[in-house]
Amino acid sequence: MTVTTPSPTADPVKKPSGFTPLAKRRRVADHVVRIAVIAALLVALVPLVWLVATLVIRGIEPLLDIDWWTLPERKGGAANAIVGTLIQTALAAVISIPLGIFVAIYLVEYAAKKSVLARVTTFMVDILSGVPSIVAALFVYAVWRTTLGFPRSGFVVAIALVLLMVPLVVRATEEMLKIVPQDLREASYALGIPKWKTIVKIVLPTALSGIVTGVMLAIARVMGESAPVLILVGSTRAMNWNPFDGNQQSLPLMMVQQYNNGPGAFDEVWGAALCLVVLVAIVYFGAKVVSKIFAPKTS
Repeated sequence: MTVTTPSPTADPVKKPSGFTPLAKRRRVADHVVRIAVIAALLVALVPLVWLVATLVIRGIEPLLDIDWWTLPERKGGAANAIVGTLIQTALAAVISIPLGIFVAIYLVEYAAKKSVLARVTTFMVDILSGVPSIVAALFVYAVWRTTLGFPRSGFVVAIALVLLMVPLVVRATEEMLKIVPQDLREASYALGIPKWKTIVKIVLPTALSGIVTGVMLAIARVMGESAPVLILVGSTRAMNWNPFDGNQQSLPLMMVQQYNNGPGAFDEVWGAALCLVVLVAIVYFGAKVVSKIFAPKTS
């Protein structure tokens, strides 16, 4: 009887190659979670797609008429409302965006962790984030109209929109600045670059894309607010380019007025709603292009 002995160089234990297959229970759980996530996505898309489709179907007809974009309401268009919306939103953005960004820079870059001013500022930003638009409009009306006695105008609407927009800009900018790696700041300081120049040249460009997105969300919110325009400015069917003098129409105000005119004016209501969405989309994509141009280049 011949007995063979294993070679001393041979591996007596065969090692498994690759990863160990998942247990059946874990595979089932993975598939269940994946299906649940996809189902949640579809459920969330249903009202969004439904809303966009309804807006396009019911509001596209007025927008296809050139008179809608070129003539005021008294001549069958909506140019006065479009101009008023853009002017009021632009005034609010000019005030809110620098103010919100500077406040966020202070909270992230300069304020000490136990600073009383920083804690008070953060608390007030959180409070203003949840203030309804009607409250902001009534506050501005009480100060501007009742206390100071100044007339209503488009500029007063912009002031109310500032109260709604600043906390959104502060919160979005603050979160974007926090995710900028600290190593970038320290590398800049090591080269002898001052703190303010580090913020301007390194921190802000790195976080620019996220800041622009937050700013655009804030603009989209205030552009469609109806409470401030109902309380702080009078309506007019004529064109008014001056936000500091006289009544000034806007798309939200136009929608409310046309809705009160009954079912015969619902086409104008849907048209104004779709026009508002189109304006927000144009501003949003324009801002994204600007952010890509000024964002730091990656190799």
